[in-house]
Amino acid sequence: MTHTLTIRRPDDWHLHFRDGVMLEAVVGHTARQFARAIVMPNLTPPVTDVAAGAAYRERILAAVPDGLEFTPLMTCYLTDKTDPEEVRRGFAEGVFTAAKLYPAGATTNSDSGVTDVANIRAVLEVMAEIGMVLCVHGEVTHHAIDIFDREAVFIEQILEPLIADLPDLKVVFEHITSSQGVAFVENASANIAATITPQHLHLNRNAMLVGGMRPHAYCLPVAKREEHRLALVRAATSGSSKFFLGTDSAPHLQSDKESACGCAGIFNAPFALESYLAVFDAENALDKFEGFASEHGPDFYGLPRNEGQITLEKRETEPVPEHFMTSLGPVVPFHAGDRLAWHFAGQLPG
Repeated sequence: MTHTLTIRRPDDWHLHFRDGVMLEAVVGHTARQFARAIVMPNLTPPVTDVAAGAAYRERILAAVPDGLEFTPLMTCYLTDKTDPEEVRRGFAEGVFTAAKLYPAGATTNSDSGVTDVANIRAVLEVMAEIGMVLCVHGEVTHHAIDIFDREAVFIEQILEPLIADLPDLKVVFEHITSSQGVAFVENASANIAATITPQHLHLNRNAMLVGGMRPHAYCLPVAKREEHRLALVRAATSGSSKFFLGTDSAPHLQSDKESACGCAGIFNAPFALESYLAVFDAENALDKFEGFASEHGPDFYGLPRNEGQITLEKRETEPVPEHFMTSLGPVVPFHAGDRLAWHFAGQLPG
């Protein structure tokens, strides 16, 4: 028996496309399912001004396959020297939807990030004034702090004081991974929300470490104990408008993942919705999926909900491919070799 689920066309509120050949190879996977995506700015060099944001947006649009409608929502990469008026101008001109706070050294291409939030105080004041969303990678980077504790310490040392100081600032706590992150968002004001990735709903740290190092389960922030995964599942499937879909899809070549570098990032774009649905289905929460995928995000950002719809079917499916080829080499997707019960069946007109 075939079961179907039809929902308003969703958006991805946290995504990496990279650039160049990789960009051209992966954009179609997102545009097939999602109407819009918040695109991360951590290129080399990063997207730090309006001109760079506009140019990157054009490269993305040029890579969208014919017949697909997709809108990239650009973000400004904040540095210690970001000009507040450049951020204001980018928001006013519709180039930047949000700005991204990377603590310097926290993740891929974050070396130019912020060393102390005090250095961007003037930028944050402007953002609070104009209603621009701050997207946050929420980890401290001190070497003395255990990597599994860095999100909790960030909340205590950085995020709680920041929100207390600037209560009008709208913040998306991206890719939360801990019960502390869930509790912080749940207890914060309506100006605070969070995205949750499919990998953090499926994986705990055993998936990365048991039976040998498994580089394709490695991302930042890292997956944590099972109790934290369960807290994320509860939050995502609760129906709370504070939590919404953000894949953090982050492609790397297979050779870069399976190397001494062991690059952080999981490429989940090809089967993102199917991955999320596996969790919602297991929790008997399919009725909550449309809110999580299609409504809470645009509502928080103050953007209109999409008009079109998509349909997914629950039926026997082919295994997820072991890899996708690019001209640079293979990229391994999340769930490679697994069978997912749900299948993206296509778009319906708005």
